[in-house]
Amino acid sequence: MKLKLDITPDLVAAMAAEVKAGEKAVTAAMREAGTGLKSSWRTQVTGAGLGRRLANSIRNQTFPRAGESLDAAALVWSKAPTIVGAHDTGPLIRSKDGFYLAIPTEAAGRGLRGRRITPGEWERRRGLRLRFVYRRRGPSLLVADRARINKRGQAVASRSKTGRNQVTAPIFLLVPQVKLPKRLKLDRDAERALDSVPGLIVAKWVGQRS
Repeated sequence: MKLKLDITPDLVAAMAAEVKAGEKAVTAAMREAGTGLKSSWRTQVTGAGLGRRLANSIRNQTFPRAGESLDAAALVWSKAPTIVGAHDTGPLIRSKDGFYLAIPTEAAGRGLRGRRITPGEWERRRGLRLRFVYRRRGPSLLVADRARINKRGQAVASRSKTGRNQVTAPIFLLVPQVKLPKRLKLDRDAERALDSVPGLIVAKWVGQRS
């Protein structure tokens, strides 16, 4: 018995077309999966009350950047990985100097550009010295003497010569460590996106024939 394999030009062309269809399907599937994961992560961030600005730090990119490939891939990341990662893992935060973490109260206000204010910055901006108050139960404090509370609820220097409306205001709570709550589940959405890829590839590959 003789077997003869004849590769005709039509078969070669069909194989090339099928490979091209596969490249388009894989690339399109990875692009859709990456875009979907970016959208899911952004929704998680805003849903956790972390703000639109942090949500917009989530970006995605499909590779190759141009053209199609059977080895196409999608990368989803954050331009603020430390912040996003902290809310995703819920780490235990300690002072790097081995002392206290200073947690500003409402009376402390905000720092420059809306950032969390530090004790040193607060003293420079308010012109008041902070005094340490040790408490056996509960967090110790940094307080400001001879202060007044303005209409925004923030402690500022009092100009009263009689002492009227002057208060000793707690400005910072001092704690040895803080357990950040886990507010995100990024792995969950990443696994869902990964599981969707085979189905997306098949759908887009078959869809080219219809």
